[in-house]
Amino acid sequence: MSLKWILLGLLAVAGGAYAQEAESEGEKQARALVASLNWRDGEIAVPGAQARFKLGEDFRYLEAADARKVLEQLWGNPPDDSVLGMVVPRGRGVLADNSWAVVVTYSDEGYVSDEDAAKIDYDDLLKDMQGETKDENAARKEAGYGTVELLGWAAPPRYDAASKKLYWAKELQFEGSEGRTLNYDIRVLGRKGYLSLSAIAGMGELGDVQAGMQNLLPMVEFDSGSRYADYDAKTDKVAAYGLAALIGGGIAAKAGLFGKLGLLLLGLKKLLIPIVLVIAAFAKKIFGFFTGNKDRSKTVS
Repeated sequence: MSLKWILLGLLAVAGGAYAQEAESEGEKQARALVASLNWRDGEIAVPGAQARFKLGEDFRYLEAADARKVLEQLWGNPPDDSVLGMVVPRGRGVLADNSWAVVVTYSDEGYVSDEDAAKIDYDDLLKDMQGETKDENAARKEAGYGTVELLGWAAPPRYDAASKKLYWAKELQFEGSEGRTLNYDIRVLGRKGYLSLSAIAGMGELGDVQAGMQNLLPMVEFDSGSRYADYDAKTDKVAAYGLAALIGGGIAAKAGLFGKLGLLLLGLKKLLIPIVLVIAAFAKKIFGFFTGNKDRSKTVS
């Protein structure tokens, strides 16, 4: 048997063991992070938005610091200091394949008029959003993140004039992600701005997420004095945009890096990604050892 095949055999065995060890370490880190999360339930005040959740038994809540751990360290999203919290369905672990969660943010840019609700052409709006998404890809790659394609509506926008709540869903394809990602969005209009509830899931969870978001809708409301009906035209600031901008993201709201497009990634499991790089480095060392092709830079005079 040639040295080449001996080396390949050794690499397969040793590299496999090394990969398992690295994967085990990554899983340990992920489990430790999840174990550190401080879950809350019941009535949850969101001071940064003058709003509150009255969660039923089907949901749990993470405050800002823990929500960002999940988003950034587990799921690989860009840093975002506008995140106020996260609502997670009970019984769905944040590392599970069928996990999904609702990211909570708030914009205080003023009262958003809903006068344009009946005039929005959602087909034209989608085309504009797809163009903006493509334009952002260069910046995403420069910052070290993969590109993303907005494939279309997973659920077309709808506005409930009675509750002052707007909701829609987008189907996305993130570079490096095997499946397609669902972003399901709700905007709750208030006196001084709007609350954003952005659900992240795999497209296979669309039905479950739709049902869950409809269940969550009546559980969130602004505090007395901060509701849409409390608007005072004499004193209150009016936003420089209407409902279309809330969907299209053209307002560049305070939502962190690339946040104006409202694109969130689920399930990248960032802690586990370095395994591939570890295996590659291990392979290089193994071949270098057996072939004598070691790094001699330190011995050159």
